[in-house]
Amino acid sequence: MGDIAKRIVIEGRVQGIGFRWWIANWANARGLDGWVRNRREGTVEALFHGPEEFVNHMIEACREGPEGARVRNVKEYDDEPPDEPGFEQRPSV
Repeated sequence: MGDIAKRIVIEGRVQGIGFRWWIANWANARGLDGWVRNRREGTVEALFHGPEEFVNHMIEACREGPEGARVRNVKEYDDEPPDEPGFEQRPSV
């Protein structure tokens, strides 16, 4: 298995509960590159890049989220790897 890049949009009760922090910690623990940010319409968006197994595991974990989250839907898209290595929390858009 090689590296893949996936962008996801998480819908539901996902803001104001530490979802971005939770994602960043999980992603960093698995050595993934990418980013996470809140969007104005109330969703959380993230880009994960790394070994296919770890990216897929991260996406599955996001279907549950941290304590307090109520994930209604996770949309998944193929994407390009980020320009920079590492994983960061980005400002809301």
